[in-house]
Amino acid sequence: MAILKFVLPGLVALLCSLNLALAASSNMQETSRHLYDRVMEEFKHRDYEAALAGFRFFLEIHGQSSLAANAQYWAGECQYRLGRYKEALKSFNSVVSDYPMSQKLPASTLKLAQTYNKIKDLEKARMMYEQVIALYPDSTEAELARKAIDVPMTQDRDLGPVPILTGSNP
Repeated sequence: MAILKFVLPGLVALLCSLNLALAASSNMQETSRHLYDRVMEEFKHRDYEAALAGFRFFLEIHGQSSLAANAQYWAGECQYRLGRYKEALKSFNSVVSDYPMSQKLPASTLKLAQTYNKIKDLEKARMMYEQVIALYPDSTEAELARKAIDVPMTQDRDLGPVPILTGSNP
């Protein structure tokens, strides 16, 4: 009984602190989700500069959240759409290397291939397309990678695939 006098207050304090920690964690997740959703709205409205700044800010303050890999991926998407291909490569590579359990791995690997294609590094583009197919064979990204390999990989940004001229066709 004497032991219970000393253990019980400590146990109560421990349970209270765990409850506070869980509440703080839940509040932090809610805050990170709210910020992430707001930044995604900027992206959806095609304000890629604002969205990029928002995703960078998100990663600074919520870099350990469950949404960090997604934020890193979307930062890369912003850079890609702004034509900042070398920065986009860094962002997509970061998803692959820093978040090995992320659901964004297939998409990031595909975007690496597409980005290499944009900067005319066709060897690396093909290698990344093949990696998407090998690692994620049943994914939508693998289907897109297969199509990209079947089409000439040199593309004009506005015109789509450049046709290959063969035979006597002009």
